[in-house]
Amino acid sequence: MNSIKSLAALTALAAVVLMYTVPARGFTVGPDQDKPAPGQVFKWWQSEKYKKALVLTAEQTRRIEEVFQKALPKLKVQKTALDEAEAKFEGLIERGDDGAVMEQINVLEEKRADLAKSRTLMLYDMRKLLTKEQWAKFTAMHQAAQAPPAPAAPAQVPK
Repeated sequence: MNSIKSLAALTALAAVVLMYTVPARGFTVGPDQDKPAPGQVFKWWQSEKYKKALVLTAEQTRRIEEVFQKALPKLKVQKTALDEAEAKFEGLIERGDDGAVMEQINVLEEKRADLAKSRTLMLYDMRKLLTKEQWAKFTAMHQAAQAPPAPAAPAQVPK
């Protein structure tokens, strides 16, 4: 059961980091921004909000950045391969070539799985650099960030 909880927690980390791991154009976000624009990298380990809340040490931040930098070239190559497979897939759909579409689905999903596996391994390496307490706090922060915003109370009109 603990391994299932650990996998779920790793998936939570993935939801925050994975979406922003491979930037479309190599842009980065400053350390104080917590909501990057699409295609930008959110380095949560450099965010003042996350560093303060998680009490990340300079050594942890440095080592997490090393993990990220080590993984980045492979992630970029895999992201490019996925994008190319998706483009080919779309072209085959437009042509209406059902047989080729079915074959390309296998290629597309293989590329997607390769990228997901590399990202997950990177995140696992990052996770190993956090304490249990930091991980629990990170997971709570992620869940709070993923919660839909509370609806605004209706404005009261004075009588």
